[in-house]
Amino acid sequence: MTKPRTIANTALWWPLRHPIFRKIWIASLFSNIGTWMHEVGAGWLMTSLAPDPLMVALVQAATTFPVFLLALPAGALADILDRRTYLIATQIWMGLAAGFLGLFTLTGAANATILLLFTFALGIGSGMMMPAWGAIIPELVPREEIHGAVSLNSVGVNVSRAVGPALAGLIIAATGPGIVFMLNAVSFGAVIIALYGWHRKTTDGELPAERLVGALRAGVRYARHSPELRTILVRVGAFVIFASASWALIPLLVRQNLGGGADTYGLFLAALGTGAIAGAFVLPHVRLRLSRDMILRGSTLLFAGCMLVLAHSGSIAAGIAAMFFSGMAWISVISSSMAAAQVALPAWVRARGLAFFWVVFMGGMAVGSAIWGQVASLVGISMSLTLAAACAVIGMVATWEFRIGQLEVLDLTPTIHWTTPHFRDDSEMDRGPVMVMIEYIIEPAKLEEFTHALHQVRRLRRRDGAFMWEMFTDSEEPGKVVECFMIESWLEHLRQHEREIASDKHIYKKAHAFHIGDRPPKVTHYIGGHLREQPLFW
Repeated sequence: MTKPRTIANTALWWPLRHPIFRKIWIASLFSNIGTWMHEVGAGWLMTSLAPDPLMVALVQAATTFPVFLLALPAGALADILDRRTYLIATQIWMGLAAGFLGLFTLTGAANATILLLFTFALGIGSGMMMPAWGAIIPELVPREEIHGAVSLNSVGVNVSRAVGPALAGLIIAATGPGIVFMLNAVSFGAVIIALYGWHRKTTDGELPAERLVGALRAGVRYARHSPELRTILVRVGAFVIFASASWALIPLLVRQNLGGGADTYGLFLAALGTGAIAGAFVLPHVRLRLSRDMILRGSTLLFAGCMLVLAHSGSIAAGIAAMFFSGMAWISVISSSMAAAQVALPAWVRARGLAFFWVVFMGGMAVGSAIWGQVASLVGISMSLTLAAACAVIGMVATWEFRIGQLEVLDLTPTIHWTTPHFRDDSEMDRGPVMVMIEYIIEPAKLEEFTHALHQVRRLRRRDGAFMWEMFTDSEEPGKVVECFMIESWLEHLRQHEREIASDKHIYKKAHAFHIGDRPPKVTHYIGGHLREQPLFW
């Protein structure tokens, strides 16, 4: 049961009481610093190897595109493999990529192709890591401290964003980018050591692990039929696609509208990061007084207001202040949304659900940046930011009914609502498809109410594995109703039973309450010509 929220257990630093979370957080801080150092070194090296704007831009593309491309398969792998071992493998991959690039650079063998190749390899590692990294948080801290843990991770990213580039500049000036790449390779070792010391508690079931293709299908099916996950994705998408205007247009705003240089741009980014860190410290106290949805709405309004200040103030000082409060609003929206996903996703699909989060987030940033850049070329930077601010408010109103606060009360404890079926030949568990038919006897006057209740059950069947669901009524006996759904295999049907959670129990009970027969509803399983019957247990 979730503990009551207090100033203590919602404080930003509270999750650091847990030794393994503390070790992994500190190690990831060093690794993030190394990553930001690497990005500066890669960009600088490309200006020497191929000083073409397109080639320099390709360095950033090689870093971010694999994250968008690989998020879904990475989430599936993180759900079907041991997450600790999986994360160690991704760290080794990225460490080797950074190390080899460092060796090529130090020996003078690096060229533009090699730089892009190893940068892309690092992007692959990052894309494969991100869903799993988010999915382990509920395993490291109690449920009531997830918001703090997510905020701490955001603080680490923003601290490393400030420290990493500064260190990289000093090192590159003294020795060149090769040493920066080698230090980044070493930084992954810190994470490997921390993860190696984590004795992860596993809850292995009796069933074999899912296969990759099946896991991908199950993840997509879950996202399609889970209103909880869709709520989070809609709220994030409605914010990011408009908020991305600020990220995309700030460099041009500083140079063209404010007449500033690289130093001014650096101050703007520093203010953004400082605001994000400040927001992470303030947010736990705000959560004690306001609901999650009120925080999201207020933060959206604050971010929109900051975009208006940036668009029309014409002042560097006002712009820096706006960037500071933009950082506070940004971390409030993103960390609240990410934490909501953590507490709303069952363990079996958590990494896949977070993969959808990253797809929407990264895709929204990319698409939004392109859209607002094009709008700015037509109507100017100030008007583009103004339109983006107005659209952010409209998006907030349009998604008003999508509430993430209610997701915190979900009970994700696995439970079995009906008897797990048995197949006489376990060696043929991959056989399929499987058709399940459940026969109910309903009072004809209550058929419409039952239909509505059974369609709520339909969503759960589809979410947990069924690829087809239908309801049939007997033409001669109006009170006789058959629920029919199909699953890919007998093994997948057994997994369907394991995926049921306590929060769904009332939905099944509500539908079952309409049954008036002397016996429980009769369940029949059809598996490749084999027929097996057994009573349903709720």
